[in-house]
Amino acid sequence: MQPLQFAVPIGALDALEPYIAHAVLALVVVNMLTRIRAHSVHERQVEDGAEELSRYTPHSLSTLALVFVSFVFLIVEPHGGMVMSVIAVGLLLTDFFEFESRQVEARNDMTFERPKGAVAASLLALLYAGYQSLFVFVEPLWNAII
Repeated sequence: MQPLQFAVPIGALDALEPYIAHAVLALVVVNMLTRIRAHSVHERQVEDGAEELSRYTPHSLSTLALVFVSFVFLIVEPHGGMVMSVIAVGLLLTDFFEFESRQVEARNDMTFERPKGAVAASLLALLYAGYQSLFVFVEPLWNAII
């Protein structure tokens, strides 16, 4: 008996198991692209004289989707999913605090910086999602060495 057998249809996830790691990688890339777009929208808002920035909805949705799919990956692949879930939740928290710091910069007429912490967290997420998703290409060489 599976521990989450009654809460999550684990049998339905078996068919999607080979694709979930690729979906996580795709969502990390989409999240990085929406982060770039969000930063340009925020820069434009600051140039127009807006004191309060607004959250960029596609970026918020892609971050939430990344967290949700990483939790699904946790069900399918416990070890890799746990690491990816921690990275995704860390990325969500980093995005939250980076947006707050951009608001402080906009209100106080400070120089508007790039979200360095969120970029670093997303690069870490990209590296780990790439490792989980694309390991099949490196596996023969890895097994020959190890």
